[in-house]
Amino acid sequence: MIPTEAGVPKVVLQQPGMSDEESDEMLVALALRDRRAFGILYDRYVERIYRYCRGRLRDREDAEDATSLVFARALAALPTHQGPSFRSWLFVIAHNVVLNARRNGSTDQPLAVAVDVVDLDAPLEDRVLLAERRRSVSQALGLLPEEQRRVVELRLAGLTGPEVAATLGRSHDSVRATQRRALAQLRTLLGITPESAEGRHAS
Repeated sequence: MIPTEAGVPKVVLQQPGMSDEESDEMLVALALRDRRAFGILYDRYVERIYRYCRGRLRDREDAEDATSLVFARALAALPTHQGPSFRSWLFVIAHNVVLNARRNGSTDQPLAVAVDVVDLDAPLEDRVLLAERRRSVSQALGLLPEEQRRVVELRLAGLTGPEVAATLGRSHDSVRATQRRALAQLRTLLGITPESAEGRHAS
């Protein structure tokens, strides 16, 4: 390993054949010896955690506060981390922080952030259509039962099925069943039928 300017050993973050989970665990072990290395994990996951918090909380400031709290708690509890992957563990913390924030008065506005990201290089007409589509999806997500919405939000945040199960403390089979029901409900809410889907693929 080669020292960086900050004095933190430079870890090869993705060696050939190394999974994301293995890379994360290497960084966790390093951060236990030198907490400055935690910054690498922070940089890797801060945007995903922020987007998850932003999707569940009322406004940007609430989401920023929640994101800061998630990483502060993760850093403090790092010596106790074990079991699920670091990413799953981090989202467990984020999930609990969001629930506490909502109990303290924040309203639920699922995936409002979904309409915030638009490709500025795309033609204006495409950007308008994409923003409208995202608004429709965001509104439909708001109509899902809470259980289904949580699963969809975590999947959209980038977690795998097993990671969602670990975050919510449920079995993988239960999460898959909930996700199937959520997707079926979303298709109904968005007016997507098998025939219309086939028409789009054929065009």
